Amino acid sequence: MKTTRIAAVSMNGGMGEMDRVVQAIDSWCARAAADRVDLVLFPELVIHGHCTPNTWELAEAVPDGPSMNRLVEIARRHKLVICAGMSEKERDIVYNTQVLVGPQGYIGKQRKLHLSRDESFFYKGGREMPVFDLGFCKVGIVICYDNQFPEIARVLALRGADVILMPHAARFKTWDDTPESEAAARRRSHDFFKKYALRARENACFAVLTDQVGRAGYVDTWPRDSENQPHHAGAALIWGPDGELIASTQEERVRNEMLVATLDPAELARERALANYMLCTRRPELFGELVRDQVSC
Repeated sequence: MKTTRIAAVSMNGGMGEMDRVVQAIDSWCARAAADRVDLVLFPELVIHGHCTPNTWELAEAVPDGPSMNRLVEIARRHKLVICAGMSEKERDIVYNTQVLVGPQGYIGKQRKLHLSRDESFFYKGGREMPVFDLGFCKVGIVICYDNQFPEIARVLALRGADVILMPHAARFKTWDDTPESEAAARRRSHDFFKKYALRARENACFAVLTDQVGRAGYVDTWPRDSENQPHHAGAALIWGPDGELIASTQEERVRNEMLVATLDPAELARERALANYMLCTRRPELFGELVRDQVSC
């Protein structure tokens, strides 16, 4: 791994507003490029929206869809790598997918493996867990609910990931227009996300998290005050390979933000040189229970 400048953009995805969202991504990437950023992480499903009612009609092919082509052009123009979430359609099946593109074009994708709540109405779960060598670092992607399964980050670390990217469109707590309600919802997001520091520590990887932020709209499927509405209080956090917080967004306002940090490869080397580096001391021959069915659903 080389010294890496990384940005996590917490922004509102809307529902089916691809043109507006891609224009916003372009603007954020311009700011990131001015700050010498190498990689920009955008939230889960930011391009097509989170559980947008007409997701099947909106979903695009990867890597040949129109939004993908625009992302590649943005990455080329700003000379950085973009990781962004979208609805992917392949043979009429739709996946919750995070794509990676860079100045030279399409790099790869991660499909969400486990679907939470109403996501199963719209998406099928993926099956692969690739690690991508970007030249300056190796990244793996764990999408939202997948972060609650520690095996995923562990597999990515074993496959060589230096950085775990954690895009979210998480819904925890609704808020009204009072400052007190807004701050309570925002703090709830941060409090929940801070628990994922363990994914960085237990795998000696950097971890970068961003969530969608704001009210994307309302869907008729749920009551207007339901926590299943696409309303995201948002947050962005970056942890070091020791699990310590490097940077975090504020905890009072629900608003779009960009968090930037420099990831120092010396920190990675230091944690992985410890006598108790868990990826070296673990005994996988003892863990056969993890791959045997335990629960009937």
